[in-house]
Amino acid sequence: MSVLNQMKLLISLAQIDGTVAARERNYIINIGRANNIYPDQLMPLIDKRHTLIVPQDLTDDLKFDYLFSLVQLMKIDERMYKEEMMFCSTIAENLGYRRQVMFELLLNVESTPMGEEEMNRLKGLVQGYLKP
Repeated sequence: MSVLNQMKLLISLAQIDGTVAARERNYIINIGRANNIYPDQLMPLIDKRHTLIVPQDLTDDLKFDYLFSLVQLMKIDERMYKEEMMFCSTIAENLGYRRQVMFELLLNVESTPMGEEEMNRLKGLVQGYLKP
């Protein structure tokens, strides 16, 4: 169920600027596929508004995955809107991070696939922003 909630958060972020661009849609579909949610299940969700649900029982790794995917999606169309950054900051806080985590992520997350070493380094940096 948390994967479906993650998909809905990504869709909500993509909708902020009024339209879900093709690159955003493809990114969401690829994350869905990686989590056994297929395009025919996701496509009907892309045009709908969703209640934002951030599960509270996520592991630190899943929290990182949620936040990383949101920031990467925000950067994928090479335009970042204030509303998108505020959305991601709010989700970060709901996941248990301090708001400042967004500065770290905006500096270090790339819109293209990142290597395992880069991801592990970033995960370590972000871990320091979890609230006690």
